[in-house]
Formats: sequence, structure tokens, C-alpha cells
Amino acid sequence: MSQNASPPAPPDLVCARCEQPMVMAKVTVTYLGHKFPYDLLNCPGCGKVHVPEALATGKMLEVEQLLEDK
Repeated sequence: MSQNASPPAPPDLVCARCEQPMVMAKVTVTYLGHKFPYDLLNCPGCGKVHVPEALATGKMLEVEQLLEDK
């Protein structure tokens, strides 16, 4: 996954658990033992990560299918 493909951050997204504003940060996405660094919104308090629907049903789904086919 390319880090340049990160979607724009939704304005004022707040963590439901901590009620803190989400911030863009580099996180590691792991699937079937493969790790991918990616810039995503996450909570500075609890570390919860927000994955936008478009990313989850688009690029992430493609990568999952490629890895499962191996």
C-alpha cells in the first residue's frame, strides 16, 4: 500500500472512547503476517485507529485478496 494514497482526514473526528481529537499518525497494518506502514487517523489517548470505508473496501481489500491467493 502506498502511503501517498492516504485519503484526506475528516474534519474534527473525535475518538468515541477517549473523546480526544483523532490525529494523523503512521501506524502498522498487519494482515496474514505481513506488515504495512500507513498514515491513518488514530487516537493519541488509547491508540484506536480510524480506517475510512473507502480504504477498507478499496485498497485494503485488494491487498487482502492478493495475500490470500498466495
